[in-house]
Amino acid sequence: SESKWFLLSFQLIAVSLCGGAPWGFTLRGGREHGEPLIITKVEEGSKAAAVRLQAGDELININDVPLSGYRQEAICLVKGSHKTLTLVVKR
Repeated sequence: SESKWFLLSFQLIAVSLCGGAPWGFTLRGGREHGEPLIITKVEEGSKAAAVRLQAGDELININDVPLSGYRQEAICLVKGSHKTLTLVVKR
């Protein structure tokens, strides 16, 4: 059988949400569950929607902290953001 290769293409997107919580997105997964950290829902009219976050985006970095992949860590970093939340996602 012949070998095949595929080019896997994705973008890293950095966004800043301003003004404080609620940010307007829901996370699921995490290393605890053997899954990547994925944004599953973006509330209409929210700060997350304003910067065009999308369901399916994978969270890579919060406030310049590279994530280990644990959901609890991500939630703590999000909750610790008072005025601005900076995210890097993989799409």
